[in-house]
Amino acid sequence: MILTLVICLLTFVLVTLSVLFFPKIRIGKISLSTYWIVSLLGAILLIAHGYAPFKDVWNQLTTNSSINPLKILVLFFSMTIISILLDEFGLFKYLAHLATKRAKSNQYALFFALYALTSVLTVFTSNDIVILTLTPFICFFCKRANIKAMPYLIAEFFAANTWSLMFLIGNPTNIYLATAANINFIEYFKVMAVPTLVAGLVQLGILFLLFRKALKEPFHVEDEEMEVPNKVLLSVGVSTLFVCLIFLIIVHYINLEMYMISLACALFLSLFTLVYLCATKNTLKILKDSYKRLPYELIPFFLSMFVVVVSLNHQGITGEISKLLCDSHVIYTYGYSSFLLCNLINNIPMSILYSGVSSSLSGSMFYQATYASIIGSNIGAFLTPIGALAGIMFTSLVNKQNIRFSFLDFIKYGSIVSIPTITVALLMLQLFI
Repeated sequence: MILTLVICLLTFVLVTLSVLFFPKIRIGKISLSTYWIVSLLGAILLIAHGYAPFKDVWNQLTTNSSINPLKILVLFFSMTIISILLDEFGLFKYLAHLATKRAKSNQYALFFALYALTSVLTVFTSNDIVILTLTPFICFFCKRANIKAMPYLIAEFFAANTWSLMFLIGNPTNIYLATAANINFIEYFKVMAVPTLVAGLVQLGILFLLFRKALKEPFHVEDEEMEVPNKVLLSVGVSTLFVCLIFLIIVHYINLEMYMISLACALFLSLFTLVYLCATKNTLKILKDSYKRLPYELIPFFLSMFVVVVSLNHQGITGEISKLLCDSHVIYTYGYSSFLLCNLINNIPMSILYSGVSSSLSGSMFYQATYASIIGSNIGAFLTPIGALAGIMFTSLVNKQNIRFSFLDFIKYGSIVSIPTITVALLMLQLFI
């Protein structure tokens, strides 16, 4: 047990250190992120020494159950490709342009418009894709308008990692924890709708109080018209997304699994795009770029962390952790502990770990712990950049735009906003579960 725990803790620590101090390595012309390489080496070490028996790992990878990590990866990547295609079709940039145009010269209006846009896009697509898409746009727009970018960047990132709570598909951590607990799309929404709404509004109020002085100054940019690059592809893309959401809502009644629905929709949209581009004699650049943007590194990282948790289960360590967290207030013990643990080991391994930890609970306590862990996994993303891969990507994007945003800046704003946000979300969860 001790050696297993040492290898697992060392893997978590080295993943964190790699993110902070040596995030990339170059092999010739290829640049690779180190976090997944470190986690993969840890998983290989655990399997090689028998601390995570290969038979156990293989059985869980091939089992026909909701907790199968391969099904979860298919669901996540399918929804991601739909979101990326919509972005490539011009949806996100077009809506962002409309939001800034409506604000005219009023920064208050612009602030609320961009927060609302981020929230809506996150609810219906994915927090990671929204952050990757809107962050460069916000940086560019603020430079053009000669206004401070920090209020808008902070609001965008925090909104994306709060409103991602609304739907099961908003974050890979939601997908893993909810699917492992056999929670379907509509059950999830019924419980999480009010906590998300209230937490989002409280967060918006705090952000406005923080930045109200910086938003007083008017701004001016020349009004430029922007047209959707391809209305046919965009119309089909948006329609595909809504059809996918409708089927995810009713999937419990038609005896299909969620990954089947999302995969079918992603394949349809990809195939339609291919046929349309060929028929109109356009290049396949949109399709190629979309598939290049998929977060492939998440696959080895996710599966490696899955192996780490298998080893902890095999050695009985998750059971011991469960005993520490098991009391009459599981919403708060699981909610706050998952929130903090995200910022030590990242929210994906935390979610995989807590899925095993909460499995020893039963009845209402099990569901309370699951939903509380989901809240912690989302809101924990904006306490420090380590909390989620989205934080790492966000800080990298901002620094590339020559906007000063240090680790301490992240923690300063994160601690002010995240603690009241998670507290309100957990209080609402207690009332509505």
